[in-house]
Amino acid sequence: MANGTMMTTVLYIVLIGVLFYVLLIRPQKKQQKTHDNMINALNVGDEIYTIGGIIGQVTRIKEKTIWLRVSEKTEIELLKSSVAGLKAYSDDDF
Repeated sequence: MANGTMMTTVLYIVLIGVLFYVLLIRPQKKQQKTHDNMINALNVGDEIYTIGGIIGQVTRIKEKTIWLRVSEKTEIELLKSSVAGLKAYSDDDF
């Protein structure tokens, strides 16, 4: 009798582990892969926005950083990981 109860407990633990993977880990990995592909596809001239809300145009790309022109005479260097996405709206949206 105790052997059947132990087997049921192990089965529930495995089921919870599979559910945890399917609902949490797998979608996060997919989102991270999409973000990494977007960062690797950046080109000079692309308009992007950062996780901090800075919008600008890519002027230089290095191994781990990018240079972003945020105004006519101002460029800043950012980590590639701080890029949130490509600018997909017009100035009329605000």
